[in-house]
Amino acid sequence: MGPAMKITDRDALLVIDVQNDFCTGGALAVPGGEKVVPAINRIAQKFANVVLTQDWHPGDHVSFAPNHAGKQPFQTIELDYGTQVLWPTHCVQGTAGAEFHRELEVTRANLVLRKGFRRGIDSYSALFENDHKTPTGLLGYLRERELKTVFVAGLALDFCVRFSAEDARKAGFEVVVIEDACRGIDLDGSVAATHHSFRERGISVVSLEAFL
Repeated sequence: MGPAMKITDRDALLVIDVQNDFCTGGALAVPGGEKVVPAINRIAQKFANVVLTQDWHPGDHVSFAPNHAGKQPFQTIELDYGTQVLWPTHCVQGTAGAEFHRELEVTRANLVLRKGFRRGIDSYSALFENDHKTPTGLLGYLRERELKTVFVAGLALDFCVRFSAEDARKAGFEVVVIEDACRGIDLDGSVAATHHSFRERGISVVSLEAFL
């Protein structure tokens, strides 16, 4: 067990989609999703820079299975930007399901970034939508504030956390995923694929203990 990680004001904590619909009882519940909340609240106290992301879909969003006749959740369709998983309707703008989990400490956040609000394109990553071209504006924010290392936590490890971590790495940031402050969906081996991808890209994976 090495020394506790030193967090500086060049570091940012990116908290991905800790919303009611991704927690137990929600429309797209990640197993044990709400268990990330106490971990994130503890870690966030050490950061001067905290960014929260919020999935924020219109009801007629292209990624919702009920908007496609005869399609079931978790089937896929082809869109002009590639293969898209169809999800249960979730995180619809202004609904209780789209709200942050009530125990998530939100007062320390410097920025709340909403994503997935364009009807025709899904957005897993906090930095780019699923066409990998349409920016959310977060990259500009991180660069303009001269932040260097992005620590990532939240939901779900193998989708929005993974895509956010990979995009931040691709953009030249040091990236650290705090594994026990994340939970995964694990669709067709997606958690194992995520770990493999992190190793290949030089994304560090640490546990909560590194902060204590």
